[in-house]
Amino acid sequence: MAYPSQLGFQDAASPVMEELLHFHDHALMIVFLISTLVLYIIVAMVSTKVTNKYILDSQEIEIIWTILPAIILTLIALPSLRILYLMDEINDPHLTVKAMGHQWYWSYEYTDYDNLGFDSYMIPTQDLAPGQFRLLETDHRMVIPMDSPVRVMVSAEDVLHSWAVPALGIKMDGVPGRLNQTAFIASRPGVFYGQCSEICGANHSFMPIVVESVPLEHFEAWSSLMLKDI
Repeated sequence: MAYPSQLGFQDAASPVMEELLHFHDHALMIVFLISTLVLYIIVAMVSTKVTNKYILDSQEIEIIWTILPAIILTLIALPSLRILYLMDEINDPHLTVKAMGHQWYWSYEYTDYDNLGFDSYMIPTQDLAPGQFRLLETDHRMVIPMDSPVRVMVSAEDVLHSWAVPALGIKMDGVPGRLNQTAFIASRPGVFYGQCSEICGANHSFMPIVVESVPLEHFEAWSSLMLKDI
């Protein structure tokens, strides 16, 4: 999860997030090189009194500053498009979870099971146990098996919501009357926090998301226990 004064991203917990971090570093390096070049040109032009009378009408320079930006944009666009198509791929998910946004809580339904679903509310500050995070903990976590493709279908009951978990590289809008879907693979066990990322009313900041990734045998034991409690 994120920490105070943190400069970088959260540690990646899915292959998609790892790709996004690599693309961020790739794009940031290009931006750094461009900024350095522009700064050098500005300093050079300001600090020297010598000018070239042909530079304003140079055909070669016009060609360079037309072709070079096109090449740079291509170097940025191609990896970006690859990741966009990768994020849209949903191939044979092992588990499907329907996340429904409400004012102001989330409800989850495991569609591969009969009657396995629950509401997930934020735990009030006064009820937090030692070591729990304020405004991020919920009374019920969305539990998933690690190293398994998971499809999440997102919608909303009332107004616009957005289901987002940064460590997993997931952000999907929940639109009333419409069912959006995304998929991910949790590459390691852990607890990953997120929040609604669409302004949805007075308590928008009080509907956190908690995803817990566990080994498959632990997930099966959890699902059996949940079904017994229903």
